Formats: sequence, structure tokens, C-alpha cells
Amino acid sequence: MKSISLNDLETLVIALVALILGTNLTKRVAWLGNLNVPSPVVGGVIVSVLIAVVRRYFDVEILFASKLTDVLLLVFFTTVGLSAKLSALKAGGKPLVILCVVTVLLIVLQNITGVAVALGFGAHPAYGLLIGSISFVGGPGTAAAWAKEAQAGGLERAPEIALAGATLAVIVGALVSGPITGWIVARNGLKSGGAARQAPWAGGEPEERPESSIPMEEVFRSFLFITASVLIGMSFNSWARGAGLVLPGFLTAMLAGVLITNVADLVGKKIDFAPIERDGEFALQTFLVMFLMSLKLWTLGGAVVPLVVNVALQVAVTASIAYFVLFRLLGRDYDAAITVGGFLGFGLSSMTVGMASMDKVASRYGPSPKAFLLVTLAGSFFVDLANAFAVKGFLLLPMFHAK
Repeated sequence: MKSISLNDLETLVIALVALILGTNLTKRVAWLGNLNVPSPVVGGVIVSVLIAVVRRYFDVEILFASKLTDVLLLVFFTTVGLSAKLSALKAGGKPLVILCVVTVLLIVLQNITGVAVALGFGAHPAYGLLIGSISFVGGPGTAAAWAKEAQAGGLERAPEIALAGATLAVIVGALVSGPITGWIVARNGLKSGGAARQAPWAGGEPEERPESSIPMEEVFRSFLFITASVLIGMSFNSWARGAGLVLPGFLTAMLAGVLITNVADLVGKKIDFAPIERDGEFALQTFLVMFLMSLKLWTLGGAVVPLVVNVALQVAVTASIAYFVLFRLLGRDYDAAITVGGFLGFGLSSMTVGMASMDKVASRYGPSPKAFLLVTLAGSFFVDLANAFAVKGFLLLPMFHAK
């Protein structure tokens, strides 16, 4: 098979074309707009399908560059950190505790569901963990990491199953999180409490100003803050790795952003969020479309039947917890509904899908800064750690050590 490797610039061009295509389709195809499917999801899935068709019928595999996606992810979470003033964290409180507790419940039930599917199809229960919270809450990166350990432990098909499960989780999660969130808002007749345009995940007072009035000086300053945050985060990550502590790069970049914005707040220097918001939106949407179009759909292979059964059950379990538990515990208001969107996103697909789904619904129905703050804190600071401990706990059970 012939392989064509594209560089970062070529990958970016295709991603932007896919993003524009997805945006136009969501505007012109009524049901896509009504379902609140994010534009990057539409464009990215279309490209990934075309890539799979080219590979299947023309025996050519197109490989996209990935370095730029790493940078875009850092930029996006940096903008989230720059907007997270500690004074706004008071909005977390009890709702944040509720979200974290429900997230743990979700992780446990996803693993029980995955193990049940694996046993039902006569497979080792450890495969169930790979298609449980490892693939859904964890995502492709987490799935790849756990698959290596599983393969070393004797599960020969672990990488294939894990990657296929995570791939299917990303696609399905991206497709259903926005529509379910929009349905909850519409069904309950919920309204946003915010009236002015503002960054959806920003803490503080809304600010309305035409984008054309943003001075170039502010653009340069915001770019400096973002770049400095990324560099500080990378430096801290290198130091932590040397000390034996492995942290996600996006987490340290976000923490650096939190540090910068709160130091500036402490000394009385206001950071203009308007240009930072635009940078964050661009980074998020471009990352998501590039990530989705790089998915290797053909890895689903012969395990497609149990994987489809699993994903159907996982969606049902996650959506049920989101609506019947989380939405009600958070008060059944508009902020609760948007928080459910983020919960569905990182619970079924990834943190970026959660943010994109929330952003899509919020752009239609109104801002919800509290929801973005809650999901950012739970999805970035808590979920990966909770997932790792939960998986380790399951692996201690005797059934996972049986031959």
C-alpha cells in the first residue's frame, strides 16, 4: 500500500477546508443545525470517511501531520486558563462536587457495561475495560496508553480493540452530545441568564464590543499571554517529568494561564479577553476538525458488532446519568443543561468535543459561563485522575487475573 504523508501546512489547509465545509453544511442543512452538531465534527467526519474510501478502493493511505494539533490543544486550554480567575471559582462549590461525584459514577458504570459486553461475546473482561471508560472518558490517547500495558500482559488484540473503541467513541460522542444538550434546553424551555456577548467559559462580567474595534496592541498582548503560558506550562511539565510526575501538557499550559491571569488580577492589570476568546475558538475548532479527520475508521475491523453494541449501551448509560441524575442534581436550569453538554462530551468522546458541543448550544441559546467553568475544572483537573484510579481498582478484581 502506498502512503502519502502530508506536512503540517498541508494538513492545516485541508482542515480549514473541512471546517468551512462543515460550517456551510450546518447552516444550509436544517437538521444539522437543529441537532446542534458542531461544524468541526461535520467537516472532520466527512474527511475521515473520504480517507477511508481512498484507502479501501485506491490502496493509498493518507497520513496527516500531528504536531500542529498538539499546539492548538495547548493554545485552547491556555485561553481557558487565562479566563479562569480564582474569584470566579466560587461559582463552582457544591455544583462542582456534584459533577465530580457523578463523573466517578459514570466511570464505574461505563466499565461495568464494557465488561458485560466483553463477557457476553466470550472475550476476556479486560477488553471490556478497554472499551469502557478507557475509550469513552479517557479517549484515544488514554486508550493507546492502556492498550500497550494490556498487550504486554497477554492481550494480543488490545491495541486494535482499544483504538477501534476509542475511534467509535469519539465519532458517536461528537455526534450525540450537542443534539442531546439542545433537546434538553428546548424540552424544558430553558433560557440563558446572560444578555451580552462574552467568552462562554470566562469568569467575570460580560463585555460587549465589536470585534473590529479590538486594537492590534491588544491582539499582540493576548498572543504574548498565550505564548508565555504555553512556554511556562512546557517548562513546568519538563520539570515534573524529571521529578517522576507525568502530567498532561494541556493541563500545565492551562495552569500557567490561570497563574498569569490571577497574578495580573492581583496587581490590578486587566487582561482583555476579547482577542483571547477568538484565539480560543479558532484553536478549539481547528484542533477538533484535524483530530477527527485523522481518525482511522478501518481499525474497526471484525470487532464491529460488539463495538457497536457497546457504544449503543454506553450512550444509553451516559445519557441516562446525564439527564436523570446530573441535570436534576444541578437544579434543572439552563446552566445545568449546558453542563450536561460538556459532561456528555468528555464522558463519551473528549474534553474538546464537550467544549465544542457546549459552545454550539450556547451560541444558539445564550452564554453559560458557570457551565464552562464547571466542565473545565472537572474535565481537566479531575476526570483523568479519577479514571486512572477506577481502572486500577477494577484490575485488582480476581476476574481480571483469570486465564
